[in-house]
Amino acid sequence: MKIVLVALNAKYVHTNIAVRYLKNYTANLDYEAVIKEFSINDRAEKIVEEIMQQLPQIVCFSCYIWNMELVLKVASVIRQIDENIEIVYGGPEVSYDSDELVLHRKCDYLIKGEGEYVYRDFVKYKLGLIDKDELKGIAYRSDNNSVIYKGEQPQINMDELPFPYEGEELNNNKIVYYEASRGCPFNCSYCLSSTIKGVRQRDIELVKRDLKIFMDKEVPLVKFVDRTFNCSGEYSRQLWKFLCEADTKTCFHFEIEGDLLREEDIEILRSAPKGRFQFEIGVQTTNNSVLNNISRRMNLDTLKKRVSELQEIKNIKLHLDLIAALPGEDISSFIASFDEVYKMRPQELQLGFLKLLKGSSIRYDHKKWNYRFLPYPPYEVLSSADISYQDIIVLKKVEEMVDKYNNSGKFTNTINYLIKAFESPYEFFYKLSIYYDNKGYFNRSLSGADYYRCLFEFNKEILKLDETIVHDVIKYDFLDSNKKSWIPDFLQRNVSKDTEKELKLKFAEENNIKALNKIFVEGFNIDMKKVLDNEDYMYRKCCCVYSEQKSKLSSIYYM
Repeated sequence: MKIVLVALNAKYVHTNIAVRYLKNYTANLDYEAVIKEFSINDRAEKIVEEIMQQLPQIVCFSCYIWNMELVLKVASVIRQIDENIEIVYGGPEVSYDSDELVLHRKCDYLIKGEGEYVYRDFVKYKLGLIDKDELKGIAYRSDNNSVIYKGEQPQINMDELPFPYEGEELNNNKIVYYEASRGCPFNCSYCLSSTIKGVRQRDIELVKRDLKIFMDKEVPLVKFVDRTFNCSGEYSRQLWKFLCEADTKTCFHFEIEGDLLREEDIEILRSAPKGRFQFEIGVQTTNNSVLNNISRRMNLDTLKKRVSELQEIKNIKLHLDLIAALPGEDISSFIASFDEVYKMRPQELQLGFLKLLKGSSIRYDHKKWNYRFLPYPPYEVLSSADISYQDIIVLKKVEEMVDKYNNSGKFTNTINYLIKAFESPYEFFYKLSIYYDNKGYFNRSLSGADYYRCLFEFNKEILKLDETIVHDVIKYDFLDSNKKSWIPDFLQRNVSKDTEKELKLKFAEENNIKALNKIFVEGFNIDMKKVLDNEDYMYRKCCCVYSEQKSKLSSIYYM
């Protein structure tokens, strides 16, 4: 018997941990399991072709909000090709409406909830080792076209989970996902984790063993999928200390609750090498009444304090999240949340939009808040009693500006200067989005250089701030994030050939560099050192020197 486990990931660089668990948890059973991984950007016909080349008897799909439409399309084509191939669905997107999918013959079997125990029993049933009547946690059609479901399986012991990855998989530069715990201690009404009671953690020594494999293989980025990694302080502290002391270049991404951090956490994190950790903190809103509406607990003052402490350390990338259209939050309240979180100065600020996920309590209560939402995945809110569709469209455009200009990290000095002309951070991104809309830029494909040009024109046409300062901070940001071999025409070169040669020779002598052609020199009319130190914007001619075409700033010389 051959089963193909299919993962349709949101991006090519992602990996699916669920199908790997299923394969490895049944490795001692007498059947063949093959993992086929694709991106949702792949054509359905190509996906079908690669699946069918395996000549499977059964095809299992891992189903999420981002891939369900494509799953249905691919499965329907497989049915057309060979109706004897059985189709199995599993995953969060299908765990709450199994009857409809099973009765309408979209699949033959549907795994509800956690899959490891259920899938193993399903394989054993197909191998003739157990009877069909013994199956739990899986829905299927009866002979009289009703749905049979005999209750759920117990939750798996996390220590039973096998290490999901095979050696060669860890050498392909994709993002690797890892799970040290399941469940969440909180009950946020929009989140499916609230439907799982309690938190189960994998034995910490097993986790250390697993993480050492990633580090030995020099995996670039490992993302923990734990919903609240630091919900158990001692557990997270032990692992952070272990990773701080490790000799590795691997970066580890954690989703944490910021106000749960303690002084001892901060002390451990101070010792982390730069780039070792990324923290994602779901703030969602700073409005206490809205937090109550979603059954979420958060101490905002403590959160601010801990974020400030992490910022002072300067060795951990911070990613803070907000959700628009939460119950009871109008656009004014959301703007206040945006400004408050932006002032915490995370490297990334993500504006998400509420999704009414199947199985979430907020979906059951959607009429209470007069929610209108997409009737298909991702079930994103269109409007509510508190926020209009027009408001959400405005926020969508603001979100695009924040993502491009703030989260990319390529425009830091320019934004720091321009934003001073506005009453609030939100107003800056809002006015920039209006400028983009009026120019039709949202409907055009812009090059990397175009985004810098748009800021230059935005100032020239709208803000009318000191053009020399704006020009120079934009030019610095461009050089900081791009190759130095070419500068856009609106960013004028400002160094003579004699000065360039003199500084190249001086810099080469000071740094024992022989290849002068690799050194790049550019002149500025303002004191870039004071700009970079966030001190002032004053006129003082200087030259920035870069040791190579792709390097960051190496030195500043005053003229």
